[in-house]
Amino acid sequence: MDRQVINYSSLAVLYDTLMQDVDYESWADYIDEIIQTHHPEAFDILEMGCGTGSLALSLEELGYYQVDASDISKEMLEIGIKKANQMESGVNFFPLSFQNLNIDDSYDIVFSVFDSINYLTDPKEVKQFLNEAPKLLNKDGFLIFDFATPKNSLESVDYLDNDQAEVNNYRYFRKSSFDIKKHLHYNHFEIEVLDPETREITHTFSEVHCQRVYTLDEMTSYVEQSPWSIVAAYGDFDLTPATEQSSRINLILSCQTPQ
Repeated sequence: MDRQVINYSSLAVLYDTLMQDVDYESWADYIDEIIQTHHPEAFDILEMGCGTGSLALSLEELGYYQVDASDISKEMLEIGIKKANQMESGVNFFPLSFQNLNIDDSYDIVFSVFDSINYLTDPKEVKQFLNEAPKLLNKDGFLIFDFATPKNSLESVDYLDNDQAEVNNYRYFRKSSFDIKKHLHYNHFEIEVLDPETREITHTFSEVHCQRVYTLDEMTSYVEQSPWSIVAAYGDFDLTPATEQSSRINLILSCQTPQ
């Protein structure tokens, strides 16, 4: 029988394989384009939900920013730190939760992508994050985050279902489903640890990832109840206005009250 564990603990060693189709350099260019459009003087940057750090490292490689990277998973952070050491990168990694933003530093830009915000499955959690996030920003700073919409789940659920891959002595199988009425997307991962010689299974673990997908109208209403105002809402990977038909929406927010 497999053992259910904390999300991104057992899966951390497989995360880069899971995300192997992601072009992090293009993502870094896109985040840089947003920053240069809205806050070209920005220097100190924080990524929340950084995973194993690939995007933060790619953004730092541009040479314009001092980048910090945070995640709730210590296993993911450990991999990010190893990458940074190998690259002799200046990215600083540390643990941080969307629901506990008590740190001493502040930044010109705080951003989060790859639908990390969708892991806040209760709208109250999104509102709490928005209400507390201003303390992370320097004066005139911006909060940038993306979120997956119902259209994204409808488009992706079939090809995510039954996904599987193996790397070194680990293997995962994924079952993906979307509850359209509740707007909840589930990814159930079975992770197997293999004996390096016999390739027999020695341990099995289970991680159940639940994300709530939000519409543009829903997220806009949460922002309107917070200290933030929407500077721009971009659809997918272009600096063009998002609509309810966008699969992924990027919000650029400025704070309406002093930080």
